[in-house]
Amino acid sequence: MTSHQQPLPAPPAQPAAPQPLSEAAFRELYRRLRDPNPDGDEERRGALDRLTPERVVAAAAEVRCGRTVSLAAPVETRPGPDSPEPATHRMTAPTHRESAEPGLTFARDRFAMNVHGDVDSHLDALCHVIFDGELYGGVPSSTVTPDGAGALTLDLVRDGIVGRGVLLDIPRLRGVPWLEPGAQVTTEDLVAAETAQRTTVGPGDLLFVRVGHRLRRRDLGPWDVTRARAGLHPTAMGFLAERHVSVLGSDGNSDAAPSAVAGVAFPVHVLAVNAMGLHLLDYLDFEELAEVCEEQGRWHFLCVVAPLRLPAATGSPVNPIAVL
Repeated sequence: MTSHQQPLPAPPAQPAAPQPLSEAAFRELYRRLRDPNPDGDEERRGALDRLTPERVVAAAAEVRCGRTVSLAAPVETRPGPDSPEPATHRMTAPTHRESAEPGLTFARDRFAMNVHGDVDSHLDALCHVIFDGELYGGVPSSTVTPDGAGALTLDLVRDGIVGRGVLLDIPRLRGVPWLEPGAQVTTEDLVAAETAQRTTVGPGDLLFVRVGHRLRRRDLGPWDVTRARAGLHPTAMGFLAERHVSVLGSDGNSDAAPSAVAGVAFPVHVLAVNAMGLHLLDYLDFEELAEVCEEQGRWHFLCVVAPLRLPAATGSPVNPIAVL
């Protein structure tokens, strides 16, 4: 090193890995976070009840420049280590003969997908997670049949989800491009990200937590996320309960792998959907949004989520839109 060169600053110290939870400790956390009014009403909207008309109006006031940003990734149609059953898209018309005929014809296609896969952006309905034989609010799991779900279905969000979105960027906080698979986001991370980004998560907000999953996948290629992925530590769900958020979304699926809880593979899903009545948005893409938020110096925005009208479904592909 020459005399005029300055040493590079040391990277931020990485937090110690949070401790795993025993199944007994997890069940106690589940008991504490469970919606205190599980009356079994099959038409309850869970945490979406916090999205009052007044909060929707206030969220609309977040729009400053009118820029829109998609939070969805392009649908994948090629198999990979994280997508053994990719979506299928095929053309059904025109045929070669129709293409050559004079007059009118139409191009047509057909699309099919595994809604709850590990690549495509999707929304989890409140009937998606069964725990101890029950859905959210104590609704019996028997309401989910081979013909479709009969309660707490995607139909609860047929009018869409509109509210104030807040993006907390955990890799930005830690000074890294992404969290490595297996890393877990803690309550302390969420609070520190609020402070660093000069924003606050409040009642009715749609909370989006970036772990950098999409950027890592883009730069290094796909991997088997069933074995290793970054996500929230289960205890971080206490932060969401205290702030009374309405929706949780991530560029992963919110759950870390390996699981922090022995015997429970998806503890955050259990706590969010089954205990707290939170709709989850999985495998979103925050890369463009993070850049725009950085440019504008604010990390909150109007967010509009419009699932498909699939009345008996447990989820839907989705394209959330941030409006800044």
